[in-house]
Amino acid sequence: MTIGILLIALLVILIGAETFTNALEHLGERLKISEGVTGSIFAAVGTALPETMVPIVAILSTAGTQQVREEVGVGAILGAPLMLSTLTMFLMAIFAIHKRGWADNFHPERSGLKRDLSWFLLAYGLSTVAIFIPHTSMWVRALIAISLVLVYFIYLMLTIRASARLVADGHGTSAGEPLFLARLFRRVGVPENMFTVVLQLGIGLTLIVFGAHGFVQGVEQLSVWLGLSALVLALLIVPIATELPEKLNSIIWIRKRKDTLAFGNITGAMVFQGTLLPALGILLTPWAPRQEVLAGVILTLVASSYLLFMMRRGTLRPVHLFFNGFCYLTYLITVLV
Repeated sequence: MTIGILLIALLVILIGAETFTNALEHLGERLKISEGVTGSIFAAVGTALPETMVPIVAILSTAGTQQVREEVGVGAILGAPLMLSTLTMFLMAIFAIHKRGWADNFHPERSGLKRDLSWFLLAYGLSTVAIFIPHTSMWVRALIAISLVLVYFIYLMLTIRASARLVADGHGTSAGEPLFLARLFRRVGVPENMFTVVLQLGIGLTLIVFGAHGFVQGVEQLSVWLGLSALVLALLIVPIATELPEKLNSIIWIRKRKDTLAFGNITGAMVFQGTLLPALGILLTPWAPRQEVLAGVILTLVASSYLLFMMRRGTLRPVHLFFNGFCYLTYLITVLV
């Protein structure tokens, strides 16, 4: 029964991701914005909603003990950037190799990717520092939390400001296929306009959220049988379930050679989840330096720094992202062995 729930939820997420990305490309084309903005802001924030709700609900709800709620909240907050910077990058490389070969280079818009990673490393570094601030020093923690919120809004302004120049340089968002709703209901004369685009976005996002919710339920039932602690569950299993929207959207785009959208969808989500959610965790949870937490943040910083280094180096191939997969394997060994 549990496996059936997982498979059905995965199918719903896949359909939702395909529907969402198709509508998003049309929205970006109509608004005349760059692929970087479409991927790093619209797609990243939109598909990050399922996993964003997990720590918020866990921390603010009254279900379960306070310790369990805090462990689930901290694990979900830190597990999301870990999953995106390691396993997600590795999976994207695997699918790129299958479709494009080992020797093919990635060609994302470099300035946007560097901006995403630089601001993420700044924010996540601040979050890491906060782990070592005693919970009694609330004014210091509050200052770091406010700084994280400001970092995200500054990042938003810089990303949007860069859009016009990138469109002029040929990095504008373009839709490769007709809008699904217009094609599906062509016989009844459904127009391909802004209303239809927004309607399809809503349908796709609803399917993603619904599927992710079902997937989390299936994974949680499985975790009872596995006997994992709340923190390890949140760090490992919850992100695997809730990060599926990002992984599927980016895999769809990377197979279509839309590298800017594929990478921006992941790195933009990393900035979003490395700023606003840690701010919540710093204020409302112990945010303490436990072994599982420290291993996660260190490997996330290592994987993200490596990706930024490779981008500045000039050449990025699928095989280079195997290092990110190795970082995730190292984390699994650290917390499970």
